[in-house]
Amino acid sequence: MARRLNIRQLLRKHGLRPKRSWSQSFLVDAAVLAEIAAAVEAKEHETVIELGAGLGALTALLARDAGRVVAVERDRDLAKVLRGELAGDSRIEILEANAARLDYQALREGDEKLVVVGNLPYHMASQILFHLLGSRAHFSRCLLMFQKEMGQRIVSPPGSRIYGVLSVLVQMRADAELALEIAPEAFFPVPAVRSQLLRITPLSGLRHPVADERLFAGLTRSLFARRRKMVRNGLRAFLHCDAGEASRILESCGIADDIRPERLSLAQLARLSDLLAELGAGQ
Repeated sequence: MARRLNIRQLLRKHGLRPKRSWSQSFLVDAAVLAEIAAAVEAKEHETVIELGAGLGALTALLARDAGRVVAVERDRDLAKVLRGELAGDSRIEILEANAARLDYQALREGDEKLVVVGNLPYHMASQILFHLLGSRAHFSRCLLMFQKEMGQRIVSPPGSRIYGVLSVLVQMRADAELALEIAPEAFFPVPAVRSQLLRITPLSGLRHPVADERLFAGLTRSLFARRRKMVRNGLRAFLHCDAGEASRILESCGIADDIRPERLSLAQLARLSDLLAELGAGQ
């Protein structure tokens, strides 16, 4: 059995307990922590941003390899623990902030791009992820931990039953791959779900450039909101048009109107979005 960190003792030392309202759960399996640190592959010239640093177990490992580690923690009590426990390491900075509103540009030093690592709180994972992708020009790669089901949705290909909005909007902006599955027993308290570490590498632009990113996102959400129906139904709802008009638009894009949204590739969605932009949809 893998060696486990004595998190209970550290929490008692600071008079704390995991906050259920924040769904706090700390990695305590030393072997898993070491695997995550190794997967980051931090270099001496790099700055690593750790989202949700918690009690600093991973922070200390990251600081062995990285030139600088910024440990971001929203919980004031945990930020105080981090300052107390990691005060002697000049490579580590503690930043008390909300990861969903972090200014990544301000955290850069020089031209070197950031490396981002984080065990994302499940209830805010999407919000943090899309904020990150909106700032993707400032980082070279991310190692992010999600609930297993969410991680699998992110990487799922067209045709998969779990391919959807999350898959499309992430894969348009980045390469995403599964890195490490983590059992509940690796945490304290033990969560009810398995976790999945993903490696996310941003693209310099969009995988398939579109004329209007907002239109593309709105179209995608409309189509997948009706994923059990044919794609023309989602397009009708998005455009507020009749079935005939929706079918004609799809036909002009080379898309069969009777397929379901999960069979649409990123390229097809981009092509459809650009045709709608030409027609003035969303204006």
